[in-house]
Amino acid sequence: MKFIDSIDILVKAGRGGHGIVSFMSAKGRAKLGPDGGDGGTGGSVKLLGTNRLNTLSSLRYRAIYGAEDGVRGGSNKCRGACGEDLLIPVPVGTVVIDAVTGETLGELLFDGDVLQVAKGGRHGLGNTHWLKATHQAPEEFRPGGPGEERELKLELKLLADVGLAGFPNAGKSTLLSRVSAARPKIADYPFTTLVPNLGVVEVDGGDYISRSVVMADVPGLLEGASEGRGLGLQFLKHLERTSLIAYVVDTYAEERTPIEALEILKVELANFSAELAGKRSLVILNKADLVDELALADAIAPIAAAGYEVMIISAVSGRGLLQLKRRLYDLVTEEKAVLAAATEAINPVTASHRADHHA
Repeated sequence: MKFIDSIDILVKAGRGGHGIVSFMSAKGRAKLGPDGGDGGTGGSVKLLGTNRLNTLSSLRYRAIYGAEDGVRGGSNKCRGACGEDLLIPVPVGTVVIDAVTGETLGELLFDGDVLQVAKGGRHGLGNTHWLKATHQAPEEFRPGGPGEERELKLELKLLADVGLAGFPNAGKSTLLSRVSAARPKIADYPFTTLVPNLGVVEVDGGDYISRSVVMADVPGLLEGASEGRGLGLQFLKHLERTSLIAYVVDTYAEERTPIEALEILKVELANFSAELAGKRSLVILNKADLVDELALADAIAPIAAAGYEVMIISAVSGRGLLQLKRRLYDLVTEEKAVLAAATEAINPVTASHRADHHA
């Protein structure tokens, strides 16, 4: 299935059913009293967050989504049926934006979240509502109201705990494949990764049994990505919800030193989003199997001096992977605790809602 993380659609809620003018009658006697029924309410359009989808590609075959109209009222005070709501499944992590105003209408962050994006039209009223002592045969009625219509822009931001950032061929995809069940395409040329990949990293052993984190690998960045070079920039939004950014640096690269690579990556992320660049981070020096210990020490020293935590691994040989998984879990847990405390301080209701979803 083609990966699509942004799409425009038009949603139309159903029109409300009209009320009617009707009178009870008997043989030889007309207009014994009004009995016109109300119309039904128009159906609304709602988005449903689901874990069963991981792309917006299912929406690309249809540009307009409309809910059912309400049914016209009947005689004998019969109310018309309400239009059925239209429920559109979208991946968890979808941001919903009004394409005309630019307003963010909401986000679907959990499986089962529902967001109404177009409200159904109000129901019409039959002529019974105008009956008065001085007005025994009302001819008035109210037509059904129009449903809301909106142009929407849907943007998917993957939900992951750890985001991998690095240059092409730094070994991000290999790392993801070694620590999770994800199987991204891997080859020795730039831009092997063309779409984001997610993997669940199971952390085992000791106190870490049955612990896991979700890791996201996005296409590699190039220097100048913030000006449009390469493929990675358009996917950086998928790192915005992560708790931790892991900078994967090729220790063996000839074109730049590890500290130079790290500094360029930080600049590119900062140009995209100051918040993203300011996230807690970990530097992973990969391909340790290709250099000697002296070269590793030379690579670590300036990075550590700049205040970064550094871990040495070889995704190919497996060196340091167990320690890395455990450290990633610890860091993610710490960041989630900080976020939960901040959320609780600002809005106890929201914090409780999130806790219920994670339970």
